[in-house]
Amino acid sequence: MSIPVPHLDDRRFQDFVDDAKRLVQRRCPEWTDHNVGDPGVTLIEAFAQMADQLVYRLNRVPDRNYLRFLELIGVRLFPATAARVPVTFWLSAPQDKPVIVPAATEVATRREPGHDPVGFTTLDPLVVVPVDLAELRSVAADGSVADHGDALSAGHAVPCFSRVPQLDDTVLFGLTESAPSNALCLRIECSIEGIGVDPDAPPVTFEAWTGDAWTACEVDHDDTGGFNRPGDIVLHLPAEHTVHLIGGLRAGWVRARVVAPRSGRTAYSSTPTITRISAFTIGGTSWAIQAEQVRAEVLGQTEGTPGERFPVSRTPVLPDQGECVLEVSDPEDPSSGWQPWIRVQDFAESGPEDRHFVLDGAIGEVELGPCVRLDDGSLRQYGAVPGRGSMVRLRSYCSGGGSKGNVKPDMVSVLKTSIPYVSRIANRRPAAGGRDAETIENAKLRGPLQLRTRQRAVTAEDYEYLARQAAPEAARVRCVPASAPDEAGMVRLLVVPSLGADVGRVRFDALTPPESTLRSIAGALEERRVLGARVVVEPPVYQGLTVVAVVRARREADPERLREEALAALYRFYSPVAGGPDGDGWPFGRPIQFGEVFAVLQQLKGVDLVDDVRLFPADPVTGVRGEAAQRIDVATNSLVFSYDHQVRVVTRA
Repeated sequence: MSIPVPHLDDRRFQDFVDDAKRLVQRRCPEWTDHNVGDPGVTLIEAFAQMADQLVYRLNRVPDRNYLRFLELIGVRLFPATAARVPVTFWLSAPQDKPVIVPAATEVATRREPGHDPVGFTTLDPLVVVPVDLAELRSVAADGSVADHGDALSAGHAVPCFSRVPQLDDTVLFGLTESAPSNALCLRIECSIEGIGVDPDAPPVTFEAWTGDAWTACEVDHDDTGGFNRPGDIVLHLPAEHTVHLIGGLRAGWVRARVVAPRSGRTAYSSTPTITRISAFTIGGTSWAIQAEQVRAEVLGQTEGTPGERFPVSRTPVLPDQGECVLEVSDPEDPSSGWQPWIRVQDFAESGPEDRHFVLDGAIGEVELGPCVRLDDGSLRQYGAVPGRGSMVRLRSYCSGGGSKGNVKPDMVSVLKTSIPYVSRIANRRPAAGGRDAETIENAKLRGPLQLRTRQRAVTAEDYEYLARQAAPEAARVRCVPASAPDEAGMVRLLVVPSLGADVGRVRFDALTPPESTLRSIAGALEERRVLGARVVVEPPVYQGLTVVAVVRARREADPERLREEALAALYRFYSPVAGGPDGDGWPFGRPIQFGEVFAVLQQLKGVDLVDDVRLFPADPVTGVRGEAAQRIDVATNSLVFSYDHQVRVVTRA
């Protein structure tokens, strides 16, 4: 049972007015007009309004004391987290020399009416490497190899795969250099031979060698329709792309591999042929963070007293970005330069000679070590104190973050730093991971939890609470106890990443949390777990789902628009982050029932009747669907993933 918060004074406006009128009757009986139109009553009501405001402020004192108590037990507001997004820098034309996009390059979204642009900063330098095609080979599924270099040089057409392509037939493209994170263009001249395939979804996948395995490449666009007509194939190579020795040739290898066609599509009936091919890079992708980097900001001059505080100019501060090193200059020894001080979480382990400081990212404040009086009357200094007149500055920090950084695809299009040969930029995917700073109301709820856990992980709630503290950018965290004899002593943390503003139709790989998030959670729990417990941090298992529905539209409704709205409603309802009946993410282990689909679709404006609904379990990795069912069970610790919903809208005759 919670302790009720007392009201120090429970009187309100009308109580003050009534008390004043009673006093008037007692002390001034000749005053008989107590109506609201009387000037005296107007004065009474004015003073009652002022008294009511004073009482309101007085009753806020318990809240203030509560917040001060939270500060005493070490509860600090979680700072904002910054969204991250891959930004592609497209070249105006292929170059014969490397094009370098330096780290900390500033990009932004377009300015829109009523909205300020959102700025991003690249994290690492990007090098667009010039490449050429050095080799072309075909490898059949049975392992036989055909070298096509001489035939292409002679102007002959060469087959990509076996005469009748089989699964895992490949064609290898050997590049003169590796091109990590680059956009590779394969310019191909070919004839229409791969009969039967859908040019919009050909049964072929592109992969690049990344040191120990073949990794899938993202296809930006394929004008050839699967090697069936002349055009360009633009691929985004993975960041781990590297050179490798294959068949005596060391090159940066990229391959096209025959895969099974999608459901309802056909396979190659004969192999496509290539008559001419060239390869070159036309851009590259670098990760950017929604933050502004501030360097060498002078915070002020010290007074030489313990516990000094210095505000920074730009808030909120992202403590996990930038160097976050405090530098202090000694006025008595100018030759010593700027001395670095180390950031710590608190001063509990700091001695009087330790150059430590605390940075509160939410309010943007640097705090130096305090001096505390002990029981015996002596004083203990926690952390060193700079001498009087010392200058204090932050070497580097990043300011930004918040949910506003979760922008949609193709929104980041403004290059604020001019770079030669770069003509345009774009983000192919939505930005994700941005979350606002913690509110005071949430901190009030978190305070009792922190007192109860005392930074040790014993129960499932403890693990989840500490995981959220370590990675506030995660959308959901669930602790799973051991379920098998061989998992005795194992604690499994399932982490769902934030999907930003685009919580509906998302790519399956977007549900994999960043490695930095997993490492942060694992590191924090390693220090607080029970001795003998093994902690595993990983994403949950997802049950793929395809909904096929037939909707009858009203006469005034636009069928195409209604179809898009129906698809959006389905993707949102079955979202692991914003779906479910409560809108806060599909519950773990909740089964999927076709009756809920009727409810979701029937409430859309323009729907007259939902004629038919079918549910198909699907594998989101392979795309294979199962048989139609009215109910799909989801494992206890699994979530649902929407995979290629289909809605057909019919109109009245």
